[in-house]
Amino acid sequence: MKSIIRGLLAVSVLIGCSEKPKKQEVAPVAQETPNIILLMADDQGWGDVGYNGHPHLKTPNLDAMAAEGAVFERFYAASAVCSPTRGSVMTGRHPLRYGICHANCGHIKPEEITLGEMVKGLGYTTGHFGKWHLGTLTRDTIEANRGGRPKFDGDYAPPWDHGFDVSFVTESKVPTWNPMVTPPKSSGDVSGNLKEGMPFNTSYWTGPGEIAVDNLEGDDSRVIMDRAIPFIEKAVKNKKAFLSIIWFHTPHLPVLTGDEERKSYTGLSEDQQHYYGVISAMDKQIGRLRNRLKDLGVAENTVLFYTSDNGPEGKSVGGRTQGVTKGLKGRKRSLNEGGIRVPGIMEWTGRIKPGTKVEAPCFTSDYFPTIANILGVDLAENNRPYDGVDMFPFVSGEQKRREKPLAFDFQGQAALIDNEYKIYSDDKGKNFTLYNLQNDAAESVDLAEEQPEKFNEMLAYWHQWKTSQKRSALGEDY
Repeated sequence: MKSIIRGLLAVSVLIGCSEKPKKQEVAPVAQETPNIILLMADDQGWGDVGYNGHPHLKTPNLDAMAAEGAVFERFYAASAVCSPTRGSVMTGRHPLRYGICHANCGHIKPEEITLGEMVKGLGYTTGHFGKWHLGTLTRDTIEANRGGRPKFDGDYAPPWDHGFDVSFVTESKVPTWNPMVTPPKSSGDVSGNLKEGMPFNTSYWTGPGEIAVDNLEGDDSRVIMDRAIPFIEKAVKNKKAFLSIIWFHTPHLPVLTGDEERKSYTGLSEDQQHYYGVISAMDKQIGRLRNRLKDLGVAENTVLFYTSDNGPEGKSVGGRTQGVTKGLKGRKRSLNEGGIRVPGIMEWTGRIKPGTKVEAPCFTSDYFPTIANILGVDLAENNRPYDGVDMFPFVSGEQKRREKPLAFDFQGQAALIDNEYKIYSDDKGKNFTLYNLQNDAAESVDLAEEQPEKFNEMLAYWHQWKTSQKRSALGEDY
């Protein structure tokens, strides 16, 4: 057994059925161990990046990241809304395996091994910044969607109980400008029931009972990055490998940005100026982060991932829901392509060839096993099913096709993606259609009768996966 998995195994031994925080045994880390940064936007559509051909949106730093790393031509969120997708990132497992069924539904269970816990077992320092949305952050203060309400006490699951040394997090959404202040109503906006200018009903939490009170004005992405960069600087100063998860609120409603960012989109509608401007503001902070990594001399020893948690908000483009799917069917809350196909970038200077294009389908459940394999962790020791696979063979060019399909189940919809093909159901898996995504990304031609062998093969796999997922939900993995 590899010595570097000792800490992870210690986590496994300590797993129990209680809701108490887990502890980890810390093992030494080798000098070559890479730093890891996971960046995620909130409700950013497949077409909402400059490098993907948007006619107006300017994202020079994401474009540079894409040019200097690997772009996934078909990257997917593991679900069609935020919390389940975030759970998949954190565990490498479908969120229904541990009860996260929707936004504000369920929480990360103590029996799950999170990314934070896995790398802490290898000596990393860990930080989580921005949106958490994997459980409540307080039992004592009524705030956000569930925090402080007795009926949700069982959903208390903050990052500091799940492997993170440093936190600067919200339970759920905040305005993208002046995040702690209720914004004015705007077309397509969701500002809650509070009056304009009053405190927003969500706080930034830094620990048990600890709420941030300073430096909370202006662009929310900058507010987040102002905490993430000092964490990284401290880790580098202390010669500690780090995991930094940075989950932006942008461009989730309420969507607002400052006058400076709106100037880039003069001539467009006010709603477009705010939507495009807030993404450009986030992009600016990603550029700030990448430049700081270079200044600190750690860019070549840092793996960066970028994606979105699902497709764009709204039934169509309009108001502040200006996100685009680039012609894909469906939007947020749909398991059609537009609801789950999202931007995907992986950058590792010196290890990933600039301009790499990954054709194989990948998704957010792949992050955990990819990071595990980079660090030499043998996930088989955990004795539980993982839905993701290591993406690095696709990025390096060693592997072109995926062997394990991508399985989805969300709110009465079901889907399975197997390289070129996809099956989809909107009636709880009773009836499926079959599409060839390579020839029909719009999911317009049902091939189930024309290709029964492929259809039945995929259908059988989905039902096999669903049986495994149900066993997990009953706690049999623990």
